[in-house]
Amino acid sequence: MIFPMNTPMFDLLSLSITAKGDSYGYQLSQKIKKVSGAKDSTLYPILKRLQEQGFLTVYDQPFQGRNRRYYQITDAGRQRCRTLMEEWKLYKEAVDQIIEGGSEE
Repeated sequence: MIFPMNTPMFDLLSLSITAKGDSYGYQLSQKIKKVSGAKDSTLYPILKRLQEQGFLTVYDQPFQGRNRRYYQITDAGRQRCRTLMEEWKLYKEAVDQIIEGGSEE
């Protein structure tokens, strides 16, 4: 993708994914890579920040002799996700209106 990703978009994607079910870091990064050129190492500081802000919690689960760190959304994270989703919809509508040549206000 050629459009840059910013912090709110990374937050929205991370929280949206975890809202659908607990996810481990690599799983999250693979989904987010579909819309960004971000490297795996870019995502972990974002997840750490979301955890520190109380939007995600983490737990480890054994998998094939190793532990996987899973991220789980909190109630505060769900609220933050809803807020970001509302902002995204407003932004997308405004961009679509410009691109599609909608009426001027």
